Amino acid sequence: MLHGDALTVTGKTLREDLEGVAPYPAGQTIIRPLNNPIKPDSHLVILYGNLSPEGAVAKITGKEGLSFTGRAIVFEGEEKALKAILDGTVKKGHVVVIRSEGPKGGPGMRRNAFADERHHGQGPGQGRVALITDGRFSGGSHGFVVGHVTPEAYVGGPIALVKNGDEITIDAEKRQLTLGISGVEFKKRKKSLEATKTPATHAASWRNMPLTLPVPRAAR
Repeated sequence: MLHGDALTVTGKTLREDLEGVAPYPAGQTIIRPLNNPIKPDSHLVILYGNLSPEGAVAKITGKEGLSFTGRAIVFEGEEKALKAILDGTVKKGHVVVIRSEGPKGGPGMRRNAFADERHHGQGPGQGRVALITDGRFSGGSHGFVVGHVTPEAYVGGPIALVKNGDEITIDAEKRQLTLGISGVEFKKRKKSLEATKTPATHAASWRNMPLTLPVPRAAR
């Protein structure tokens, strides 16, 4: 599938650059033939469901399976999640929920890199822990990782309704992200969340911003 006559940054063609490269070692399983892929489609999957009615982006390679069901452990922001991962609070079977990291809630959309990269190899949860967030994640992430869950928690999206112990299912085959609570409970939580919102009393613009701005959470 490579074009040998394509020029490269060395000034030589790709064929010339690869002339001295040895063939794949016998028995290797890293580079697979086209007729035997890990999975037949892309590693990126868009999920919908009662937890992401406007969609979420899942990065699932297939080597860890195509579905995951576990119990939610919820954190407001990455720092709290990272602390729980490092001290062993996060266990095998957990779905780590990191919310309030979306474009409005962050604010901005910083990369949830540390929690994402740590949760796979930490303690008893190694290899069987999932992560979902209304923020974004690292391009080097692996395992069951779901980002950009929308609507985000800051605007009252369903991810804001998740409680510790709730069952969450990530299904790449059905392309669903599901919060396992009844419709009655869902409406009850949503009504309770709306009741705690503080309505805005005035508008703001850059013209009346204070000269000394508050320190962003990420820098504290």
